[in-house]
Amino acid sequence: MSATRDQSQRYKLSFTTGRLFLQNASLAAEIYGRLHDWREVREAIDSDNLLQSRASRSATRMGGELIQRLQELSDSEVALLAVVTGEERAHLMWVAACRRYSLIGEFAEEVLRERFLQLASDVLPEHFDSFIRGKALWHDELSEVTPKTMQKLRSTVFLLMRDAGLTDDGGRIIPTVLSTRVHDELAKRTPSDVRFFPTREAA
Repeated sequence: MSATRDQSQRYKLSFTTGRLFLQNASLAAEIYGRLHDWREVREAIDSDNLLQSRASRSATRMGGELIQRLQELSDSEVALLAVVTGEERAHLMWVAACRRYSLIGEFAEEVLRERFLQLASDVLPEHFDSFIRGKALWHDELSEVTPKTMQKLRSTVFLLMRDAGLTDDGGRIIPTVLSTRVHDELAKRTPSDVRFFPTREAA
């Protein structure tokens, strides 16, 4: 069972930009460690084109998305992000996406983790579709999404799971082994954000 949430709160559905930002998250975290001001970090990213986008509009959009996700992390998590391994970075940025977009977080907890705990071997597009149908009973905004956009949302969620190392290309669930330092940060929250991962560690 997921944490209690206000069912009337509309889902943010703008998560199709930038995937998990695995190449840029630690760099942005390092800049924040020096400046301690997200507005200044955003300006530094934009002025130096640190996301290396050829189109300025795309760079601005991706820079804004990266900062919004990083702001979901605590200062200690951001400090950790600046020094972690690639796998730990993927785990932290998955958590950032789950916190920023409750639809992703609820899918991670209610479908990905639950299927793993029930010994299911995979999570597939039809499981996402079933999840959305259930959520649409409470969220009119999901009923208003066009089939093309819904396909994009579904595709993005599965790309993010693969980027985070939670599933393979065929949707097979890969059990997560969190490092002690990442686990300890996630466990500071109530409920613990370990709940976003396919693991038997307590959440």
